[in-house]
This record gives sequence, C-alpha cells and structure tokens, in this order.
Amino acid sequence: MPDEVPPPSRALPCPNSCANRVSSLAFPPSFVAAGQQPGYIRLALAAEATRRRPEVQRPGQTDIGRVCRDTPKNPIVLAHGLMGFAELRLGGYVPPIHYWHGISDSLSTLSGPDNVITTSVPPSASIEERAAALAADIAAKARGRAVNIVAHSMGGLDARYMISVLQPAGVSVASLVTVATPHRGSAFADFLLEGRGPIKLASLYGLIERAGLGTQAFDQLTQRYMEDEFNPRTPDRDDVRYFSYGACTSRPPLLSPFRQSHRILEGVEGANDGLVSVASSRWGKYQGTLLEVSHLDLINWSNRLKWTLRKVWMGQTRPFNAVAFYLDIADMLAKEGL
Repeated sequence: MPDEVPPPSRALPCPNSCANRVSSLAFPPSFVAAGQQPGYIRLALAAEATRRRPEVQRPGQTDIGRVCRDTPKNPIVLAHGLMGFAELRLGGYVPPIHYWHGISDSLSTLSGPDNVITTSVPPSASIEERAAALAADIAAKARGRAVNIVAHSMGGLDARYMISVLQPAGVSVASLVTVATPHRGSAFADFLLEGRGPIKLASLYGLIERAGLGTQAFDQLTQRYMEDEFNPRTPDRDDVRYFSYGACTSRPPLLSPFRQSHRILEGVEGANDGLVSVASSRWGKYQGTLLEVSHLDLINWSNRLKWTLRKVWMGQTRPFNAVAFYLDIADMLAKEGL
C-alpha cells in the first residue's frame, strides 16, 4: 500500500552517520525522543526536518519538556515481537522479566490499569497462529471496547493479519501503531535461511521444535514472503487508522549481537536498527525515524549498566527514553481522537 509520506524537505549536513543515511533516502521527519522522566518528552528534530512544512509537524514533536496529559479514548494493547512474552518468570527468587520493561507500568499510570492491555502470543509460531492468539487475548481483556494496538517488531504483522483477515467477533480496532515492524521482510532473515552465514537456521529447526517452540515465523519474515504473499493478501481496512515508526543506529560496536545483522541490512536495505530497516518499517502514516536507537532500545532493554557508568565517569546521559516515547504515542493517539 502507498505510505502517507509528506514531500521530503531539503536535507542539511549532519555529522551523524545514521541521520545522514536516513536523509539520503528522503524519508519524512526523523527525530530522537530524549525525555528523561516518565510523563515528559523532548523531541529533537534531525537536520532534514528543520525546514519541513508546518502541517507535517505532529503535536509534541517540537515541544520541549512538555507534560503528556492527554490520554487516548480507547485502551492501548501492547503486542510483542518475535520470541517475545508478556512476563517471563525464571524462578521464585528471581524478579520477573517484562518485555515492555517500564513501558506498560507508565502507560497504566497515565491512562489507568484497565486501559492498558499486555498481550502474549506464541514466541515463534506462524503469523496466523500468533494473530489468533492475539485476537483471543484482546477479546478476553478488552470486553467489547475498541482498542488502539501498539506493536513492536513482528507484533505489527500479527495485528495486521488479525485486523484484515481474521476480523474476529468481539474485537474492534480503532488504530494500529507499529514500531520497527518488518512490513517488507528482512534481508537478515533471507541471509539466515539461505545458510550464507556461520549459523544455518534451518538446521536448528529440530532443536527449536524440541524446545516446544514453532519455526514458521522465521520463514515468514523473508523479503520474498512478505512482498509476494503476506502483503497482497493482507490489505489495510478503511475503518482502521495505521501509523508507523522506524529506527536506525550507526554501526554497532565489535561485540554487539547486532553487528553482523546491521551490516547485512545496511548493504541491502540501508539504514536500520540492527534487525529491521527504516524502509521496511514504513506503513500507513509514517511518523518518523528514531535516530541512534537499536531494536532492543525500543522496548527499554538498553544496557543500563553501560549508561550508568557513562553518566558517572563521562557525564553522558542516555539519548533515548523508551518510556517517554510510548507516552508520546499515547498522546498522539489522544490528539487524533483515538
């Protein structure tokens, strides 16, 4: 489907390599969310956004230190990505691990606990199976209310399939916001499945299945499958609003788990967050690109120890606050009447 993208504005020189790569692709306004307190957000515009048209500006993108007081009319549903979960418990003495670390709690504080629904679907099952589980979870928890779905990564594909194909009774979706969702597949998935790297994913399927996990998700994240099969049979619905965000980061450090995937994606698709490219993230009304933000940063899984040490020894603060970013999404939905 054609994305709702405003005409590109003239890009200005920018020393940030990630920003430069995004500018060269003529994408719409890019930004970095950098609020440091839950409920507050500061959005610093990237160079290419400095001359954009006034009507392109979204409420909140240029406000510094603004308190997010507006709450959406409909509950927010959080949909996780590949290998995700709502809450993971490893033992009685170990605190549970939350996929939406700090995000769901802050949204609940803003909107009320009954207005934030955290869903859970099979980690690596097919999109069809995950979408069915998503529908059942929403139907049970939303109790007939219309919802706004905010989905990270593969969760956006589950939501699109549920909305377009399943159209489950008892589930009414007002909007879908996707964050770094591979709408056009991933060149890294192609790389792994073709066995061109040291890890031949298909050879591990038996081990994955013995662990009680599915393997269909990996095959469905290829560029060919998404472009030739999934997208043609999963059209958007006219009565649902679609928004999307992308993210990109410069070349990860040597020991980063994203170093190889980033290199492969950059060579084929361009700017990316380590797992999903900016180009693949665009769907519906594109809201912008988060600069120097990785795929895990987007769900608040940043290396907190690293940034604590940098703050103590170098005075550097973490440039991206995931909690503030999702609060801004909630504020955007409220201002859209959703």
